[in-house]
Amino acid sequence: MRFLRSRSLGVRLSDASYSLLGHYSKVGLRCIVTSCRAVVLPRFGGPEVLELRPNVDVPALKPNEVLVRARAVSINPLDTRMRSGYGRSIFEPLLPLILGRDISGEVAAVGASVRTLNVGQEVFGALHPTAIRGTYADYAILSEDELAPKPASVTHVEASAIPFAALTAWRALKSTARIAQGQHVLVVGGGGAVGFAAIQLAIAAGCSVTATCGSQSIDKVLAAGAEAVDYTVEDVELAIKGKFDAVLDTIGVPETERIGINFLNRGGHYMTLQGEAASLTDRYGLGIGLPLSTTILLKKQIQYRYSHGIEYWWTYMRADSEGLDEIRRLSEAGKLKIPVEKTFPITEVREAHKAKDKKLIPGKAVLEFD
Repeated sequence: MRFLRSRSLGVRLSDASYSLLGHYSKVGLRCIVTSCRAVVLPRFGGPEVLELRPNVDVPALKPNEVLVRARAVSINPLDTRMRSGYGRSIFEPLLPLILGRDISGEVAAVGASVRTLNVGQEVFGALHPTAIRGTYADYAILSEDELAPKPASVTHVEASAIPFAALTAWRALKSTARIAQGQHVLVVGGGGAVGFAAIQLAIAAGCSVTATCGSQSIDKVLAAGAEAVDYTVEDVELAIKGKFDAVLDTIGVPETERIGINFLNRGGHYMTLQGEAASLTDRYGLGIGLPLSTTILLKKQIQYRYSHGIEYWWTYMRADSEGLDEIRRLSEAGKLKIPVEKTFPITEVREAHKAKDKKLIPGKAVLEFD
């Protein structure tokens, strides 16, 4: 790692960020990391394209940014899809880039306007889906509103699995559908990280929840407090009872969309993670694909509003300090957790991606830093 020494950089630094240069700290000089190890994606492809480089530049902090010493980062489906070329129209001109959205670690430095976080503090959080410099690095940069204090009751590994999935679910259920106590929520694909987070958020809000999932997730879903429907052995349309105020569809194929729409009460919200914006821009380019995706979304919204009296949305994760704070509090209380199935050292990132591609790890995989 390279370090920059300066008496005045417009940032506040922890001792940890310059302890490797012990005698400099003794004479009152401040040191901040200017390069570190990072997993770089130089081109799209399989796991073999990932490169762990020893000296990748760490940009200077903006006033609202935080430098985080990573301890654990989780692998999200978005990471493997981006590696394979999803979002090519957006990301290809920006290669090489660093993958990774979730992180848990310690604050190494903060920008001049950061007020809610302090150097040395343990934090967790997640970057926006379109971020170019991700979290697969010894030091990651996030904005203040993308981070919160790490729940003390969970480890860095456990904390790193939570934010991106939980914020995705939070935006759908709390920000878009505005679920409230006593409402009925259907989660299609409750065994995945986003679906399982959605179940727990809805239960915590006082809703009754039904979730579809595979046989391997039945016990987990039931333990979270939801009614479970095993789509591998049951006819979902016959097994699901009643109508719902909100449907979160994490699968997003035409069949699950049809089922979800038909199970909604009038005035309810259908939300899918599988919006077509990225796929259409990849196919037609930004100039045509983005307006086309907007047109398709508006057409569906109008169609379902008039035919079923419901609201239709494509939903994506976004930074939300209010949502992350609620997620932190629920995690601290043991009411929201995302199980981690396997961990890998960051040096085995290719092996981890290979295992995810081959579906050898159906649950969450986490990369750990020494």
